[in-house]
Amino acid sequence: MDTISQESLKSNSSHTNMRKVAFTALAGTSIEWYDFFLYGAAAALVFPTVFFGEMSSSSALILSLLTFAAGFIARPIGGIIFGHFGDRVGRKKTLVIALILMGVSSTLIGLLPTYAMIGVGAPILLTILRFAQGLAIGGQWGGAMLLVTESAPSNQRGFYGAYAQAGAPVGVILANLAFIITSALVSDEAFLAWGWRIPFLASAILIAISMYIQLNLEDTKAFKELEAAREVNEAEKTQNIIQKSPIIEAIKKYPKRIMLAAGAFLSVQVTFYILIAFMLAYGVSSTDMTRGDILSAILIASAIQVPVQFVFASYSDRNGRKGIFMLGAVLTAMWAFAIFPLIDTGNFWLAVLAISGGLIFLAMMYGPQAAFFTELFSTEVRYSGATLGYQFGAIAGGAFAPSIAAFLWTEYDIFWVSVYISVASLLTLLSVMSLTETYQSDLSETD
Repeated sequence: MDTISQESLKSNSSHTNMRKVAFTALAGTSIEWYDFFLYGAAAALVFPTVFFGEMSSSSALILSLLTFAAGFIARPIGGIIFGHFGDRVGRKKTLVIALILMGVSSTLIGLLPTYAMIGVGAPILLTILRFAQGLAIGGQWGGAMLLVTESAPSNQRGFYGAYAQAGAPVGVILANLAFIITSALVSDEAFLAWGWRIPFLASAILIAISMYIQLNLEDTKAFKELEAAREVNEAEKTQNIIQKSPIIEAIKKYPKRIMLAAGAFLSVQVTFYILIAFMLAYGVSSTDMTRGDILSAILIASAIQVPVQFVFASYSDRNGRKGIFMLGAVLTAMWAFAIFPLIDTGNFWLAVLAISGGLIFLAMMYGPQAAFFTELFSTEVRYSGATLGYQFGAIAGGAFAPSIAAFLWTEYDIFWVSVYISVASLLTLLSVMSLTETYQSDLSETD
């Protein structure tokens, strides 16, 4: 009985600690993504006027969305830097630095002078800070994802990995709520003059969350085992993979796997950023719906996405990652042609349906993704390899998606935006088909 009781207590303690890790990762990633998506909403609704006010409305919108792209250009660089140190000094320390960088960058955006105040210097400073946001998000995902998946039981990696993934839709919800509440409290004139700054200044909360992670969480078991092996190797003064640059070793060891992981992420990125960033500009310009209507529709759809992601992630724990991932790509490609006809009706609930459908099918890919990418790489280069795949996919898929969508819409027809989403989904399907199934793999193994 005593043995059983001790095992039960140990199991309960393990579950409690796992939940603590999962919810802490969710909190950190949610606020981090809040900052990142806040910029997307502002780039569509505020920045064209505030930072590009002397240009035509269409040119100002495209240039504003291009500053949005600067964050994506920085993401692979952030992934390289943070991936290197994440594999060398630990998942936790690297995640904390990424969170602090995001908090500082976003807070400073809230303090920026406008074009009317300092001229061309304003959009230049805006772009620099957006680049810093990109560096931060480039390191954040790998740290949060590995903190959760490497700590989770082998048969629940998908489920717990979904906590790190849920930060994205929760961040969208928080960003949209921030703009909705601020817009409701001040006039349109006041919102453009100073109200838009308030949500960015709230980003300072990230620093507090970072300190909590630093003081209250331990690094993952997989990394601790790697640390122990590293100490043995150093003691023996042998040269091996652990002593080399993790980034270089990841590229040497898994070049094909990194590129296929990037391809697997294309559909998620293209679809997601068209739905949450481009849609703001399109919906307000093409229908009678207001800024608040579109923000509310995105908010509701994102709230639906959160629990759905956990369902699909849990399914992948039982039945594999590839099947559900590929089905999500196929359904996203098909739904792309329903999105804009539904939006064009000008009916709020049909707009909710359009965006919700896109995010639900996207969740079939995004939910299992953390576990899938974790399992693709061995421990000594996992942070680097998974982050490179993720961030290369982000820059190829998400960086210019709102700008490309705006160009296709203004120069040709909104139909071609649907084609764009569909092609990206097809490339994702082909990439996932070329990857091996991973859901029963042992994270302590190297290959």
